[in-house]
Amino acid sequence: MGANNGKQSGSEGKGSSSISSDLSSSTDQTSTKAPKNAATSEDSDLSMRTVSTPSPALILPPRSSSAVLNGSSTSSSTFGTETIAMVHTPPTSLTHPQRGLRQPRDQQGAPIDILPDHAFLQIFTHLPTNQLCRCARVCRRWYNLAWDPRLWRTIRLTGDVLHVDRALRVLTRRLCQDTPNVCLTLETVVVSGCRRLTDRGLYTVAQCCPELRRLEVAGCYNVSNEAVFEVVSRCPNLEHLDVSGCSKVTCISLTRDVSVKLSPLHGQQISIRYLDMTDCFALEDEGLHTIAAHCTQLTHLYLRRCVRLTDEGLRFLVIYCPSVRELSVSDCRFISDFGLREIAKLEGRLRYLSIAHCGRITDVGVRYVAKYCIRLRYLNARGCEGLTDHGIEHLAKNCLKLKSLDIGKCPLVSDAGLEQLALNSFNLKRLSLKSCESITGRGLQVVAANCFDLQLLNVQDCDVSLEALRFVKRHCKRCVIEHTNPAFF
Repeated sequence: MGANNGKQSGSEGKGSSSISSDLSSSTDQTSTKAPKNAATSEDSDLSMRTVSTPSPALILPPRSSSAVLNGSSTSSSTFGTETIAMVHTPPTSLTHPQRGLRQPRDQQGAPIDILPDHAFLQIFTHLPTNQLCRCARVCRRWYNLAWDPRLWRTIRLTGDVLHVDRALRVLTRRLCQDTPNVCLTLETVVVSGCRRLTDRGLYTVAQCCPELRRLEVAGCYNVSNEAVFEVVSRCPNLEHLDVSGCSKVTCISLTRDVSVKLSPLHGQQISIRYLDMTDCFALEDEGLHTIAAHCTQLTHLYLRRCVRLTDEGLRFLVIYCPSVRELSVSDCRFISDFGLREIAKLEGRLRYLSIAHCGRITDVGVRYVAKYCIRLRYLNARGCEGLTDHGIEHLAKNCLKLKSLDIGKCPLVSDAGLEQLALNSFNLKRLSLKSCESITGRGLQVVAANCFDLQLLNVQDCDVSLEALRFVKRHCKRCVIEHTNPAFF
């Protein structure tokens, strides 16, 4: 088959590889019009690998304008059939090396050919998946270099119209060529935004990639619990899992078969440390209990907009996962001060906490966190309307290493709270006071006079004078001020 010029050519001949037979398109079935494909038979040059290479080009539906694979778009006007990535044979020079000798002298040597192999490999490491597949079609040398196992530690696919299930099957089969049915090099799979991803695609990853360490399927709402359980059970080294926006995912656990084979402490077998379940609306306390019992090594957990969670779920989390360093329960409207009391049991291990728009939280809960989590670096309490100057005072006097604080839309926080913050939080670098109705220029001046390392200040929709903004600019020269005062620039 020819180069990637956007046209789908004929079938690959009777001797094509198994990968080709699974995914080849059937637009033109006349192999007589494409004599080059005859070289892909099993009887061709046995000294050269002739397994088909997945092409990055996508065949789109006629009404679609473009498809994107790792940032590269392809016009749909070029293709007329809806399917997935084209499969083609290696470049002509791989199967007909003698034809390369017939090129004119001025085309025999390109300046880039003088680069050594290690330089090519270094360049290829910066290419996305689709471009790496394109490079494999250039010539014999590029084909061998592009499929170097060291370049295939990551697969990154994007696009709403991409048939990602079959694309994953083709790529993993090609990567399993030297080690049948198992790809020992692949460690990262990122298919976020591929809305056509289903459980089939995850089953492929689970079966072929036992060394997987990072999986991101954000926004893939067709993925269910069963497929996620399969990946977690078959990939014991998985540490980073992003299932944000997967509305069908309600918990993280091992499959039933694996659970039966393990000891009662099988929860420790899941090595996930980073888990993002943002917008998993169906997650409830029981699901969080299951997650905590199985993922005891969690250090980063993001539960933004998991609106069904309550304080009881946080109690389970703290019991089983004492090593949590970063936690977000933003927009979980049922979380209250009792939940913060449980979170405070993480003590000095907690560094990052987001409780934004948790309307039931008051100074009482913040006081618990301030008293026990003294190494807190980041706190987002935006929209916690029950927070007052007293809560800010406890936070400032106990969390001396605080670097970032967001108390926007907290109408009860005034200049008195800012003064306590300025007199104790000398390491403060980011401060958001957006829409704080009780803040004036006096409080800003106190902050600017004491927090010299301030790098970002948000005072949008605050009633502060022009003189106060200029004062901040003079004392915090590296500070970026976000404001809504047209007279200040």
